[in-house]
Amino acid sequence: MNILVTLNSNYLKPLKVMLKSLFINNPKERFYIYMIHSDMKETELSDISMLVQKDGNKFYAIRVRNEYFKDSPLTMHYTKEMYYRLLAFKFLPKDVDKILYLDPDILVINSIKKLYDTDISEYLYAAAYHDIPTVKEINRLRLKPYEVERYYNSGVLLMNISLQRELVKEEEILNFVQNNKNKLILPDQDIINALYAKYIKQINGIIYNYDPRYYKYNKIISKGNIDMDYVINNTSIIHFCGKRKPWQKSYTGEFYSLYKHYEKVAES
Repeated sequence: MNILVTLNSNYLKPLKVMLKSLFINNPKERFYIYMIHSDMKETELSDISMLVQKDGNKFYAIRVRNEYFKDSPLTMHYTKEMYYRLLAFKFLPKDVDKILYLDPDILVINSIKKLYDTDISEYLYAAAYHDIPTVKEINRLRLKPYEVERYYNSGVLLMNISLQRELVKEEEILNFVQNNKNKLILPDQDIINALYAKYIKQINGIIYNYDPRYYKYNKIISKGNIDMDYVINNTSIIHFCGKRKPWQKSYTGEFYSLYKHYEKVAES
């Protein structure tokens, strides 16, 4: 399986936790980890490479010029590396035709094979959206000119690289960023939804992009069915969305203990 990550040095520790959880819970799979970055140190790349190879997988670092997206909207929470997934088709080797992008603030707690094998031959992406009425409505109104019916989360993206090379234009993305600088709140996510929502195949958000912030909400609307046991036994990917992260000492959200377990394993 091809896995894509795009990040800077600040997210190396969470990346290790994510990768370790991926390897542990998919022991029969072999992974090719592609990291697109612009300023990682050789020692940092070597450290990640050792972790990946320790479990019998392969690691490829792809450095891109700092000039890409250097004038795009950034915040402390969102860095320029988040944009690199948008042009992954340009940076990845020509023999890569499909890849699964994963944010570093993720735990993989069950198999992802079914997700990776999803047929997206006629789509640019497969992604999930979080079915929260207020969130959907706010984003629908915010991106109203682009007729966004669902607002997909870009933290887990199964990507059809072959089709992207045919249909996605670098200039179109860069122009959109420049023309909407003051409107972008979740920059890369806004771009994917505004430009390519019609080319996204929907996947199950509870299974493949579970947001623990909505644990109580999902439990209530499912009449108690989507509880802790359900998530542990059925969910493949837990995605710690938002500014508060489980590696921060102030974090008090759901699945904190589970994250700390994998954090300890990754350090061993």
